[in-house]
Amino acid sequence: MTLLAFETSCDETSAAVVRDGEILSSVVSSQIKLHSEYGGVVPELAVREHLRNLMPVAETALHEAGTSAAQIDAVAATQGPGLPSALMVGLKAGQAMAFALRKPFVGIHHHEAHLYSPWITGTPPKADFGNFQPNVSLIVSGGHTMLVHVEAELKHRVLGATMDDAAGECFDKAGKLIGLAYPAGPEIDRLAEHGNSKAFDFPRPLLNDPSDDFSFSGLKTSVRYFLRDHPRLLDDSQAIRDVCASVQAAIVEVLATKTIRAAKRLGVRCVTASGGVTCNRALRKELAAACQRAGFSLRLAEKSLCTDNAAMIGILAERKLLHGEAQRDYDAEIAPGLQLV
Repeated sequence: MTLLAFETSCDETSAAVVRDGEILSSVVSSQIKLHSEYGGVVPELAVREHLRNLMPVAETALHEAGTSAAQIDAVAATQGPGLPSALMVGLKAGQAMAFALRKPFVGIHHHEAHLYSPWITGTPPKADFGNFQPNVSLIVSGGHTMLVHVEAELKHRVLGATMDDAAGECFDKAGKLIGLAYPAGPEIDRLAEHGNSKAFDFPRPLLNDPSDDFSFSGLKTSVRYFLRDHPRLLDDSQAIRDVCASVQAAIVEVLATKTIRAAKRLGVRCVTASGGVTCNRALRKELAAACQRAGFSLRLAEKSLCTDNAAMIGILAERKLLHGEAQRDYDAEIAPGLQLV
């Protein structure tokens, strides 16, 4: 089976070609530079860029895969969640192409695709579902933080999610308070490498709460008041590194601790993590150490598959088709607030 997938849920335009579990091509056009000027994603600008880039990205993906539109057996696209107008571009393009080719179309939940991205490995990347095992999965991105119990392939239930600011939002908002450019997460990661993570004691919200929910707005507020009361710290480059390291340590400890706790409670032996924030080096290191101490196996999504990409959309769509979940609903609408259940 050869499948073409689209992803346009936020500020990255992506297309990928998947065949029999192997990613033949994965093309991503990022809009980070465009939106950094405004300190966040501007939906109107995102849509304009999606409309401009979707066809070139799709053509490049087909060319790199050595295939043509006529050879496509199915089409998939992100249906939700995401920015409404951005989702519309990829979803309707996918539906139109599937209709024109008279091929199946599959609308995919963006977060569900993240759940299975850690099972894509190798060069070239290929799905490794033959080694799939039940797991607790941490999805941590710019706008979402959640824990999910994946009981079997295509069978899962959400354990907990963010109650306010997600981890990625906390990184970006704390970075803005420090004076870092958007997106601040990668810059905090870089500066924290040479900082003292124990220099400042920031709160760990809900760390000892028995639930699997997350809350990072209190941490963000704590950083705000701390910097208000210590304004001269921002004039000291080493102090800035220490603040970044301390903020990062607080976020990472909460994420890792609650993930391991949930895995122990549910009796699974595998932990996975995906989403943009999973690129953070401290988080990857702490999850690896925590899983080793607990005797768990750990699967981290490849960094290229952590941020928004059509490759994971295509892999999940293919699995759904193989499991008999094919669709031909060419009129299905976008679902900006689609919940993972």
